[in-house]
Amino acid sequence: MPIIGMKFDSMEAKREKMVDKGEIKVNSTPRITSAKLITLPSINKKALALNFDFVTTYSPDIGKVKISGELLYMSEENAKILKQWQTKKTLPEATNIEVLNHLFRQCLLKVANIADDLQLPPPLAIPRVAPKQKEAGYVG
Repeated sequence: MPIIGMKFDSMEAKREKMVDKGEIKVNSTPRITSAKLITLPSINKKALALNFDFVTTYSPDIGKVKISGELLYMSEENAKILKQWQTKKTLPEATNIEVLNHLFRQCLLKVANIADDLQLPPPLAIPRVAPKQKEAGYVG
């Protein structure tokens, strides 16, 4: 896995007045905001530093959580990836899938804790345990 590290730089969260009617929709969106080539001094190798924003919004407008940070990505194709970023502001598909999946895994866990603290719905489905249904015709 070329993702070798990740750090969070900021977390912003806000809860607005809750609305009692209607369905609450939660949307989480990761976005790469910049990319640059860096040298890792401890191992003297090159890596890409990908800055990101991960924003979770609630509709109707009852809250928002934004996490910003940096992800370190090391690949044999660092130069090619960086060139595509500089010209198109996109990552190659395989890199993009790997980076976005990593951001979803890491950031959704953070957002779930923050949402719980703010008494907002969790950003992902959490399994619920329900009582067993009695079988038809069973008298007990």
